[in-house]
Amino acid sequence: MGEHKQLMLRNEWYLDEHDLVEDRRRCWRLLDRFNATGADDDDERESLLRRLVGQLGDGAVVMPRFQCSYGTHITFGDRVFVNHDALFMDDATIAIDDDVRIGPRTQLLTAQHPVEEHERRREGWERPLPISVGSNTWLGAGVIVCPGVTIGANTVIGAGSVVTRDVPDRVLIAGNPGRLVREL
Repeated sequence: MGEHKQLMLRNEWYLDEHDLVEDRRRCWRLLDRFNATGADDDDERESLLRRLVGQLGDGAVVMPRFQCSYGTHITFGDRVFVNHDALFMDDATIAIDDDVRIGPRTQLLTAQHPVEEHERRREGWERPLPISVGSNTWLGAGVIVCPGVTIGANTVIGAGSVVTRDVPDRVLIAGNPGRLVREL
């Protein structure tokens, strides 16, 4: 395992390297097959997902078109539903707990880039920060979850919201940036 891959797995700043490119290519080949499945190919989609992601819980459903960076850093709990066109940039872990519903075109983005260090940004440095979503949570259509965010259980994130910081249990969040609307 290369030095930069080890840094990535520890959520430290890293640069891309050959091992990472090969891991992404493996992922993309599986995604090409997954996204080409037909309406009646449920068993094939599940088989491909089990090869792609770190964990696929019982009854979890991911609809095509699905995109991710590596796949292996994603865990889906039981009865998770991910709607069409979801993008999971899983440079760090993305943990989705049981009974979570994720709307179409939702993005979970773990890669952070240098803000103040212009030269490092130009060189391509990034740091992966994990995302987790608690059980029985609903992310509406087009939600964007930023690096390092934890979303609590029994929470609703309104459509089109951008979640930039941690969210507690049992709340409704909406807007850009996401703000507390009320407790649930």
